[in-house]
Amino acid sequence: MKRQLDPRAARHRFVAVTFLFWLPVGLYIPSQVLLLTERGMSLAVVAGLFAVHSVTVSLMELPTGGLSDVVGRRSVLAAAGLLNLSALTMMALGTTVWALAVAMFLMGSGRALSSGPAEAWYVDTVQAHSGLAAELRTGLARGGTAAAAALALGTLVGGALPLLLSLGADPVAWPADVTGGLVLPLSVPGLLGAAVGVGYVAYVLTALPEPPRAPATLRGVLRGVPATMLDGLRLGVTESLVRRVLLTSAAAGAALAAIELLTPGRAARLTGAPESGAVLYASLACAGFLCTAVGSHCAPLAARLTGSGEHAVLAALGVGSTGLVLLGVTAAWDGGPAPSAVAAVGYGLVYLGLGAAGPNENDLLHHRVDSTVRATALSVKSLALQSVAALTGLVAGFLPVGPLPWLVGAAALLVGALLWTRRTRPTAVPVAGGPLPATESLPGR
Repeated sequence: MKRQLDPRAARHRFVAVTFLFWLPVGLYIPSQVLLLTERGMSLAVVAGLFAVHSVTVSLMELPTGGLSDVVGRRSVLAAAGLLNLSALTMMALGTTVWALAVAMFLMGSGRALSSGPAEAWYVDTVQAHSGLAAELRTGLARGGTAAAAALALGTLVGGALPLLLSLGADPVAWPADVTGGLVLPLSVPGLLGAAVGVGYVAYVLTALPEPPRAPATLRGVLRGVPATMLDGLRLGVTESLVRRVLLTSAAAGAALAAIELLTPGRAARLTGAPESGAVLYASLACAGFLCTAVGSHCAPLAARLTGSGEHAVLAALGVGSTGLVLLGVTAAWDGGPAPSAVAAVGYGLVYLGLGAAGPNENDLLHHRVDSTVRATALSVKSLALQSVAALTGLVAGFLPVGPLPWLVGAAALLVGALLWTRRTRPTAVPVAGGPLPATESLPGR
């Protein structure tokens, strides 16, 4: 029998698998919108493609979260990696709306599969070693830092690659000649991300041990997944703290949809060209993800300074909504150096606030649920984010360019912050596996 992983080893592996998952995402972020517009897609069509991704995640979040709780974390994570690398390849090479829609569907499926199992694996492993009272916030914060660091590195590389490939005639002409125009400079980051995805799948299969499970049968899965889904939904309805976490995640989805859809075009307008716009956006995104890393790393400190995890979420989301307001009020003056500097500060504040809020929210969540519905609870949280992001992205895509789309995201995030003005009573909370003791459900952990 293999020796059980201690919390430190589990944290290191959780950090590594998180980094490998998010690095490909960071690689294609700077070029994604610009590549689609370079293929001839309008901003409304781009928003529609993003909606395909978000709707797919929304529809598949609960089934895939339940699947992870029933059949295990590792196999679901490996399947997510395979779908993601397939989607990145199609996104990089696709030239028609239908092909790109299929790529978004695959990417959404991979995102749904991956939204909870790695974190659930980490929490399960630590609690199996140290008990239900195990300290989780530090590991969750390190995971958030790893995700942000991967996104920062990925955006830096992914933003610079198209510009480097477009310098001179030969680097651009070579892939176009060989592939019939399928590969553009803006396509290369996605292809590199697909290659990283292969390494991610290999690491998941070799580095994440799980306790033995009963062999999964089709009948068992068909029975277990719906029951687990219902348990997760029941938590979101009946448990007030879990409900607040879900509503906060929805607010974060609105904010992220606005900033991810609008920033690339704003950067391209400032520089006057798609490739240079991708470099500027990559620089901004890199700085933003570094702010997320700082915020996530400081999440335990924020909880100590404010007196509880709940108050830390309130303060962090307040910082994020302030950043979106700054982006909104400067949207009409893209050309000026002072407004641009204020907008850059606002951009950083959004990611700093979201980075500090996430680990504190998840720490509160994990002390309210048990392992039988842990991945499902995280999937419900992601479902709230993705569904509201899809709606907000569609709305922002049709709103006139200017302050209004940014302020919509700011208002949503502010509402999410105000949900945390009242602390939850430290009482025993019924969960799917039975009630947790009152000492395990204190919201200030």
